[in-house]
Amino acid sequence: MSSYYPPITYIVPPSEDGWLLKTILQKRMDVSRKLLSRLKMTEQGIMLNGERVYISVKVAGGDRVEIRMEQETSADILPQDIPFDILYEDEHLLVVNKAAGIIVHPTHGHYTDTLANGVVHYWAAKGEQYRFRPVHRLDQETSGVLVIAKNPYSHQHISEQMIAGTVDKRYSAFVHGVPASPAGDIDGPIDRDPAEPHRRIVTPDGYPSLTRYEVKEVYGDRAARVELKLETGRTHQIRVHMSSIGCPLIGDGMYRHPLYGRGPAAERLAGAAGQADAVLTAAAYEPAEPEPPAPQKLSAEEAEQLAGIAELDAAIPRQALHAVRLSFKHPLGLEELVFEAPLPPDMALLEHKLRHDA
Repeated sequence: MSSYYPPITYIVPPSEDGWLLKTILQKRMDVSRKLLSRLKMTEQGIMLNGERVYISVKVAGGDRVEIRMEQETSADILPQDIPFDILYEDEHLLVVNKAAGIIVHPTHGHYTDTLANGVVHYWAAKGEQYRFRPVHRLDQETSGVLVIAKNPYSHQHISEQMIAGTVDKRYSAFVHGVPASPAGDIDGPIDRDPAEPHRRIVTPDGYPSLTRYEVKEVYGDRAARVELKLETGRTHQIRVHMSSIGCPLIGDGMYRHPLYGRGPAAERLAGAAGQADAVLTAAAYEPAEPEPPAPQKLSAEEAEQLAGIAELDAAIPRQALHAVRLSFKHPLGLEELVFEAPLPPDMALLEHKLRHDA
């Protein structure tokens, strides 16, 4: 016999007397077509006053409508005792503050040491059964707020909010240079780089992508802290967009400052800066491998600028990007939930260095 999660219940008001059960499920309980088809095939998936019925029946005021989802597990994910920071949890959601350096979900060739492995172990240790369902993703080296749904209904509801643009996602980042305007929109279509498919570029033929930014603090003309709001969710969107306006993220090994390709001394400068600032880079993971620079002659001013850029990049072992805030409506109560995660230690140290140097 199947085991079920606690039911989601709706009491029919008098004003909806005579409605079809199907209408109640779709219009009042917001059950998607996909989930509705799944519930219809489940023994206790759809119940009216404690009895299994067809969705074509009519309801009466005061009737109790319940949907039940079968318990699931992520049998393909190996449980591992990996600690993680929990911001919130109930029977429908798990919200975490993801650390930098950890992949969200197992991928080909990387089946262990992910957030999913740690979450599955955590649930198993509590005697609970859920399938690991991240509602969105963060890059491996990006830290911050991440939402995991515990059932298909919750996943559907938050995903629909994201598609509708009602989920507020805010990021903090430290970038090279200072944007020309203190606030603005970066509206640049993004797609894969034909020459390097693992990278993304701004291209007229790409997918519509919009990032809103606001400069929060300036450190001379060398760097700035910006807050960013995503209106779309393309892969590497913030990193690509900030690079496209000449302000790449500090520490980003993939979308590096263009001066790195201008002189043969770039790698040597980056290495020297790394030794000088080793105290700021205590981390359990390695930054992305830099691309080899093309040997070109730098002016004295450019060489000095590159030395400063390399010094900052060596001060943090990953892109300085953190998902600082996330808000959305709870899938059941529909109250607004707001989650915030403070800057992690490596970004806080970088901030201290920038302020000190400025």
